[in-house]
Amino acid sequence: MDLSFTKEELAFRTEVRDFIKKSLPESIRAKMQDGKFTSKEDMVTWQRILNAKGWAVPHWPVEWGGAGWTAIQRYILREEIEAAPAMTPLSFNVNMVGPVIAHFGTPEQKQRFLPRCANIDDWWCQGFSEPGAGSDLAGLRTAARRDGNHYVVNGQKMWTTYAHYADWIFCLVRTDPQAKKQEGISFLLIDMKSPGITVKSIVTIDGAHEVNEVFFDDVRVPVENLIGTENRGWDCAKFLLGNERTGMARIGISKERLKYLKKIAEEEDADPGFLQKLAAVEIELKAHEMTTLRILSAEQRGAKGPGSSILKLRGTEIMQSITELYLSLAGPFGLQSRREGPDEHLSNEEALDPEWAGVIAPTYFNWRKLSIYGGSNEIQKNILAKMVLGL
Repeated sequence: MDLSFTKEELAFRTEVRDFIKKSLPESIRAKMQDGKFTSKEDMVTWQRILNAKGWAVPHWPVEWGGAGWTAIQRYILREEIEAAPAMTPLSFNVNMVGPVIAHFGTPEQKQRFLPRCANIDDWWCQGFSEPGAGSDLAGLRTAARRDGNHYVVNGQKMWTTYAHYADWIFCLVRTDPQAKKQEGISFLLIDMKSPGITVKSIVTIDGAHEVNEVFFDDVRVPVENLIGTENRGWDCAKFLLGNERTGMARIGISKERLKYLKKIAEEEDADPGFLQKLAAVEIELKAHEMTTLRILSAEQRGAKGPGSSILKLRGTEIMQSITELYLSLAGPFGLQSRREGPDEHLSNEEALDPEWAGVIAPTYFNWRKLSIYGGSNEIQKNILAKMVLGL
């Protein structure tokens, strides 16, 4: 199989690089390279730049902002954005709820939500995981009872990323408590300003406020906000999770983090043993990149398979290995870790030495989650064992 890019694809890569170089605000690029806090405003600014170019949602149907590109073109765009480095468009909007609405939604729902979703006029969050229902998502207990033209929602969602920013939340809720677990679930869109919603912050081990608990107490949701068919929300969930996992190959960001690490290693005169470990991870990343291209090539020919599980599994393992290399190079300087927040800056007296080491431990701790969300890596191994090995 020929995995090299065509002349047209190489020309497209050059076009993407030139656009990003010209259009990405330097303040965002610098924050991303240094591993510092990027704000909600940074994300909105960059996604709107991409959307104005027609590049925020290239995988969507053309009538709703899609570009009609091949899988390889979409891969190139994502890799170049990550390698810039810059944030990819908000995944909750463009890879999760947007494609679900485009596939399962009514014409009215598409018209109402999709343009605002692409331009991040609405910030979405994901209401899937619950206490006791994470990897076993079908065990969720948040209930939605039909009352005339509304559902009345009661329950709790957990680890809800950016719920404190969100305008809307897409939720899996149990609408038939008597049905088998997957058969009694529905997919609802809920306005975060609705009475009865409470968001409580969770500060994670890296010291950041990224995730939250969300409580629903008699929250009334119009029936028109149901996506697809009542009690068939599991179809939406499976569709969504496939998109989420495919986007977790993260080739570009891994390349960028390794490139920056090699620069630091040269400046710090790293020992040969460390450089050998770095080279081993770089080889793993190259193999992962080739696997990704093989899967994308097969998808372009219409072949179906467990590709999203493979990409999610290896992509997150490699990213975690990279943070371990950073922590190893930082050594005892990693103990002085501190991540700047939107209202937090280091004074001259608190300046870190070396400065790059200050964000290593927080990133290491934060990226432990990568092997869990989107379906834990253990679950992905079970999927591969069943679909590939027939076990």
